[in-house]
Formats: sequence, structure tokens, C-alpha cells
Amino acid sequence: MHTSTHLSSAAQALPAAPVRSSRAQPVGGGAAGPLRCITSDAVFAGETLVIIDHHGIEYRLRQTSLGKLILTK
Repeated sequence: MHTSTHLSSAAQALPAAPVRSSRAQPVGGGAAGPLRCITSDAVFAGETLVIIDHHGIEYRLRQTSLGKLILTK
């Protein structure tokens, strides 16, 4: 069983990683600017499970032993 941990305030304020050129424009070519890219290492910070609070609903993002990501409600 995995122990869930909420992101600390330091983890919530992650610095933006460099933007990949292939993803520089939002879908539709809008003027919103480049998309922010965060590495999974920064998100997980050594854990295999993180809780994401999205508008008051908790989602679990889990990294499998094969390195795949699974998002569940």
C-alpha cells in the first residue's frame, strides 16, 4: 500500500522548467504564450504517489514500477 502525501508548499511552488520547442504554442496557436513543462521528477520528488487537488477534487497520480503514470479520481 502506498502512503499518499500532499504536496508541500515548496513543491507547489515549483520553478518552471525550460519549455520544449515542439510544445511552445498552446493548441490552436493562441497568444497565451509558451506552455510550462514540469518534469515528473519534480512532481514526484522521490515518491511514487502524489495527490493533486483540482478544484476541490482529489486525484491520485501514481508512477508504476515500469515508469508509467496512472491518474485516478
